[in-house]
Parts: sequence; structure tokens; C-alpha cells
Amino acid sequence: MPTHAPADDHHDDIMYPSAVPFLLVHLGCVAAIWSGITWQALAICGSLYVVRMFGIGAGYHRYFSHRAFATSRVFQFILACVAQSSAQKSVLWWAAKHRHHHLHSDTEHDVHSPRHRGFLYSHVGWIFHRQHDATDLVKVGDLTDYPELMWLHRLELLPAATLAVLCFLVAGWSGLVVGFLWSTVLLYHATFCINSLAHVHGRKRYVTGDDSRNNWLLALLTLGEGWHNNHHAYQSSVRQGFRWWEVDVTYYVLKVLSWSGIVWNMKAPPELVLRNEQPLGARVIKRAARDLAGRFDAHALAHAISSALHRADRAQLQLPSLHDILNRAHEGVDALTHLHLPKLPSREEFLAEARSMFARTRSLNEIVDHAYEHFLTSVRARVAKVI
Repeated sequence: MPTHAPADDHHDDIMYPSAVPFLLVHLGCVAAIWSGITWQALAICGSLYVVRMFGIGAGYHRYFSHRAFATSRVFQFILACVAQSSAQKSVLWWAAKHRHHHLHSDTEHDVHSPRHRGFLYSHVGWIFHRQHDATDLVKVGDLTDYPELMWLHRLELLPAATLAVLCFLVAGWSGLVVGFLWSTVLLYHATFCINSLAHVHGRKRYVTGDDSRNNWLLALLTLGEGWHNNHHAYQSSVRQGFRWWEVDVTYYVLKVLSWSGIVWNMKAPPELVLRNEQPLGARVIKRAARDLAGRFDAHALAHAISSALHRADRAQLQLPSLHDILNRAHEGVDALTHLHLPKLPSREEFLAEARSMFARTRSLNEIVDHAYEHFLTSVRARVAKVI
């Protein structure tokens, strides 16, 4: 059985049948007008929000997606059931999509990037597009070895449906509507905000080559998942609040569980990362360099150079070659202005822009060097197309 659709079968249309249950869950919340709102149902709502948010953060995310700690097969299954009771598809689907996200974060291949498809798409729209419905089991090969996880994968809504029935049996219609549906919708949007809002608003402590940000409010609402820039800086850390004041409830609970041996091998970020002194990987440097180069208008510069070269050609003037023109920029030389050629931005200008864009990093000069070369290569290629 194929794990994903062939490339030529990918469509960008929304799977409307799949979106209907999602919409019905939201509409069902309005039924509280008729079911009433009891204190018991509100207590169930609050309790289920906290417990299932822990299942999402500790289960879906830190364990199944990043293997940030180890646990027994029994507790692994419990985590999977609690996570899937949030009705956010199976742990295999969730982990596969999240691992893909980290491989391509905020590039054109990211499944949910606000940068490329807009805020609403990154928040919820991507889930219902046909191309994202299948589960790439190759990306979660370490999880497919467990028959019980494959069973949950095939019956992904069973934990949520079971929980809904229990809520009804315990507290009647109010328990179902307020206790289950309200908490489920709150979980949806708190979780989705990490994909959308945490890539738009917040602070960036680390250079990660993407738009991930730390957002304290989201961290409170998601029990620690809002320290998103920290997480992208060191993905396998079980702790996402790197500073003592960065509240990370999910980590605190896992720490307590480790005292009784329920979880172990909890991975922590190295001291170099905590001090923000780690050298960046080549992929992060290249992504950051492309972002920096994008701050300078290669298209406008190439157009100006092409126009100047055409004018000189018509006037039969002798100008330096394009290679010489662009290479002079490496020396910071502005000696070509008397020939009415546009001024090329210097490396120092790139460095100044980089300092304003990025958090502190020991790899800043490498980013600037790659960005400057990328910019000149882009100008060279654009001019070559014209001449």
C-alpha cells in the first residue's frame, strides 16, 4: 500500500467531506444554548483541556515527533490514546507532518507556513487539502513497528469518540457539548496557533533559518509549546522553556514522571545552545542567508546594470565586463559611478542589515558571506538573461 499519493495526483483543492466534521464540532458548541452550562460540565471542559494538551505536547510533539525522552510501551500507548482523544488525527500522521515541517520550515515545501500561504492557511486550511491527507509512513518508520500504534492509526477517531461517550454518560448533554466539544475546539486553535501565530508574533532568541518565535502567551495556553524559537534551535530537547522563567508545564509533568521511572533519557540542550554560542548548521546558514539577500533588490539592480550596459553599447563606450563590475563590489569599491552604473551594496551594508535582522550568533559572518554571494549570483544571472 503506498504511503503517499504520487506527485501527479497532488491537488490543491480542499477535501470538503473531511472538513465537514471539523465544522460540525464548531457548530455543535452552540448547542450549549439548549443543553445548558453546568459547573460539572465546565470542570470537565477545563480538565480535558489540560490533560489533552499535555497529550498533544508530550505525546504528539515531544515523544512521537522528536523522541525527546524514552518510556515504556504501555505508557507510549497511553500517550497515543490521550493525544488522539483530541481528534487531531493519528500519532503517525501528526508526527510525519511535523517531521516534514522541521525539514522544510518556512520554505515553499513547508506544509503550513504563514510566509508562503498566509495566516489562515497555516492555521487550519492546510489540514483539509488533499495533498496533506495521506500519512508518509516512511518518515515515521520507528513508530510503525508497533502494532498497537498501527491499530490506533487505522482507528484514529476511536479515542475521541470513546471520550465523547464518557462525557455524555457522566454529565449528560452538557457534558458532551460543554465538556467535550468546547474543550476540543479550544485545543484545536491553541495547537494550530503554534503553526501560525508562533511563526508571526514573538521574539527570536536564536537564528534558526525560519520564522519561529517565542511567545509567552502561547506558552501558557499550550503548557510550554509556545517557546517555539527555542524548540527550533534544539528540536530534540524535552524542555522547551530554556530559561527558568519560561514556564513549561509539560516539561514539569514529565520531570515528575521521571522520578518514578515512567519516563527516562530526557534529552536536554547542550550548554552551547543555552548560551547561544553554538555554530549553526549549513542548512540554517543557507536559509538565513537567503532571507538576508532578499532584503536587497537584486531585480532592480540587475535592471539598472542592464540598462547602463545597453546605453554604453549604443554609445560604443568601453565598459568593464559584468564579471569585473560585480567582483569590484567584493572590494567595496565605488569607482564605477562615473560611468553612470548603479551603486552596488557593500558587504558592510549586508553585515549591518544582518545585525538588525538576526539574534546574536557566532555564525553571523558566514551568513553574510553566503548572502552576499547569493545576491551577486542572482544579479549576475538576471543580467545575463537580458544581455
